[in-house]
Amino acid sequence: MDFSGFNAAEQTQMTRIIEKKQMQDFMRMYSNLVERCFTSCCNDFTSKALSTKEEQCMMNCADKFLKHSERVGARFAEQNAEIMNNQQK
Repeated sequence: MDFSGFNAAEQTQMTRIIEKKQMQDFMRMYSNLVERCFTSCCNDFTSKALSTKEEQCMMNCADKFLKHSERVGARFAEQNAEIMNNQQK
């Protein structure tokens, strides 16, 4: 976003709003990751510790979730760049 038309106080305010939104998005993604992987992988509650199978499942689940999120973010950035490029023409 271009904040060049804003004064310093407005730029600072907008930066804070964006940072807060980014933190909320990160926390939402983290919560979704924990819930999805826990629900999928943890099913033996006879011990405090994860079994080897559960631990491996959690690692695979988290890895897939993060790779998926990274890929979606990359595609979003590509599309956004294309839209911005087309607007400049």
